[in-house]
Amino acid sequence: QVQLVESGGGAVQAGASLRLSCTASGRTFSSYSMGWFRQAPGKEREFVAGIGWSGGDRFYADSVKGRFTISRDNAKNTVYLQMNSLKPEDTAVYYCAADRVVVPERRADAFDYWGQGTQVIVSS
Repeated sequence: QVQLVESGGGAVQAGASLRLSCTASGRTFSSYSMGWFRQAPGKEREFVAGIGWSGGDRFYADSVKGRFTISRDNAKNTVYLQMNSLKPEDTAVYYCAADRVVVPERRADAFDYWGQGTQVIVSS
């Protein structure tokens, strides 16, 4: 069992940066691929970024490529999402998720564990 807790959301203006964190309980964090997803009001949950066990495999949605960076610190059981050049369309609840595979999937239904989400609001 893995419990995930996100933090770092907030309300910012367009062009600003935020760093989201997701801390996992348990001793096997390094055995999980991690993903960030987001869900805007009235829309389906969508993949944002994923990172493999060691951090060497990283994937991004086209909409965030070049602006967002996913990273992980296995010693701290934490995965991060650095978000730069934020746009109003990035407004959503952001969730982290864990999947016990080497390389992360992009499908939400592939992930076994989810955090409660953290709200990001970007105003123009």
